[in-house]
Amino acid sequence: MFDTLTQSLQKVFKNLRGYGKLNERNVKEALREVRLALLEADVHFEVVRTFIARVRERCMGEEVLNHISPGQQVIKRIHDELVTLLGHERQEFDLNHSPAAIMLLGLHGAGKTTTAGKLARQWQADGRKVALIACDIRRPAAVEQLQVLGRQAGVEVFTPNPGETVPQLGKRARQWTEQEGVDIAIYDTGGRFQVDPDLVEELVALKEVVNPHNVVLVVDAAIGQESVHVAETFHHAVQLTGLILTKLDGDARGGAALSIQHVTGCPILRAGVGERPEDLEPFYPERMASRILGMGDVVSLVEKAQAVVDESEMVRMEERLRRNTFNFEDFLIQLEQMEKMGPLENLLELMPGANDLPEATRQQLGADSGRQTARTKAIIQSMTPHERRHPALIKGSRRARIARGSGTDVQAVNHLLKQFEQMKRMTKKMKKMQKRLRRGAI
Repeated sequence: MFDTLTQSLQKVFKNLRGYGKLNERNVKEALREVRLALLEADVHFEVVRTFIARVRERCMGEEVLNHISPGQQVIKRIHDELVTLLGHERQEFDLNHSPAAIMLLGLHGAGKTTTAGKLARQWQADGRKVALIACDIRRPAAVEQLQVLGRQAGVEVFTPNPGETVPQLGKRARQWTEQEGVDIAIYDTGGRFQVDPDLVEELVALKEVVNPHNVVLVVDAAIGQESVHVAETFHHAVQLTGLILTKLDGDARGGAALSIQHVTGCPILRAGVGERPEDLEPFYPERMASRILGMGDVVSLVEKAQAVVDESEMVRMEERLRRNTFNFEDFLIQLEQMEKMGPLENLLELMPGANDLPEATRQQLGADSGRQTARTKAIIQSMTPHERRHPALIKGSRRARIARGSGTDVQAVNHLLKQFEQMKRMTKKMKKMQKRLRRGAI
């Protein structure tokens, strides 16, 4: 995500940090490089022009020119303007109604139906009663796809009757959701390969009968500047209230994210960063600006960990480590919790300074980490339950059997056992150090 833009901006910032003093000339040179970086990232040219003008105006003040670290001040100005460009602060769906109706719009391939399923799953997990309304009656198997996603999310799916039009379906669905006490109704509408009069007419008619509280456009981030035209057209026709950007994980440029909010004035509510149900994230403009500038996003990283880690389980494991009773069953639980956080290459994007690594290196680290985790799990799962609980029993013949069962070799099993013992010894040393510190404090 944003790899091309981040790497280009990092080069500009490296030069900026080297300036002892800023003047109109070197500010102009730096902003010219920023402008080129934004255009190469497929940011809309009007957005680039406005952005550069605002940054230049803020950078040429006396406060910046006389500051002890002028380069850092310029970077701060760019960061602040990026936050403004992305929408100032996080905004949410309007769910203050019962039922709260949400119309999801978009072109074919943008990911509307998948996004509807992800939203339903998230809100259902929060304890809300959610329903999916299948309003895409033309795309083959669209209704069946939504039904599969509904079953996976544990929510009911309202389907069309034979020969029913979309407005008729919408009116019937609205009455049903009110009668059934649904908290959130998500209307998955039909799409086209391009915006056409028939699609607009259908959406306008559906909106009139449903009267949704949220009219949200789902946009494929990879289509770049075309996303601006799509958003403007939909916004003019049905007055959007929000945006969802999908496939951000596959777009190294990220120009859509920096263009679409500014052009439409609608907030970006979610960002799709992967195929897993949990890979639909709330959109925080400030955090995203930090990621674009290569500063990482530690807050999101911590939130990911908190979302997958069972706190009571972690307390139990910490106690077992303290008592030196931590075993391979505990280790396996930890590995599985780490896997839930997602691929390592995605987590690296949230770590400050990780963008200094070449993209190929980050991808290789992710691939190596995945292979290593799979191999470690295979070795542990090839142990008997008794061996996992009592690692000291694992000697020569047992190690050979475990290696055969896991498709590895004895050397790999020995390496894992050695790592495990080193971890336990390190924990014991930390425990002794803590005791000494407590005695010293007393």
